[in-house]
Amino acid sequence: MQLSSTSRTTLRRHSERGQADRAELYAVLDAGLVCHLGVVKDGVPVVLPTAYGRDGDTLYLHGSSANGAFAAAAGQPACVTVTHLDGLVCARSVFSHSVNYRSAVVFGTATITTDDAERMHALEIVTNHLIPGRWAAARKPTKKEMAATAVLSLSLEEASVKIRTGGPADDEEDLGLDVWAGVLPMAVTFGEPEPDGEGIPIPRHIRERVSGGWTGATIRSEKS
Repeated sequence: MQLSSTSRTTLRRHSERGQADRAELYAVLDAGLVCHLGVVKDGVPVVLPTAYGRDGDTLYLHGSSANGAFAAAAGQPACVTVTHLDGLVCARSVFSHSVNYRSAVVFGTATITTDDAERMHALEIVTNHLIPGRWAAARKPTKKEMAATAVLSLSLEEASVKIRTGGPADDEEDLGLDVWAGVLPMAVTFGEPEPDGEGIPIPRHIRERVSGGWTGATIRSEKS
């Protein structure tokens, strides 16, 4: 399925890096952990980092019910971005330096989720997006905790994806310079789990998260 093509999603700089396949959008979102939500509150732009999760073509964002920006976003145009930095690209000239990255930009009208069942479902999606299998292993939210939690949803109908890979693109006249050029790869990794001292064995879903056993799929039933 192809991504939407609108005036807001049309790439004007380095359009060759744009991705038309919707599967690329899913891949960027599913590999991320934190998104940035852009809204206008009291006439001033605000950008918030927050946890999120994807369910089909709906993006769920998690925040505090006391968060004024979340409340201001309800029913208003919003923008959500997710970016992965994959490497620093060193060229022979300063001007040609770059970064390798995968980025997604989503535009749409934000909606505060009020239905209790959907709110609980959204929190399950967000929790399992961060740590697959965690929802089944941990205590579920109480009514008081749910009241303190806000869930924002955004359709993935209008979105763009941009990806850069490869080495430096030096000008031909710079290729003979005695300057090192290449790529410094970057990646997100998890360290060794640090138990809280209660002596409970590290569960399988935590070990798999550390070892990279997650493929991006949502896991809802794993209990250990």
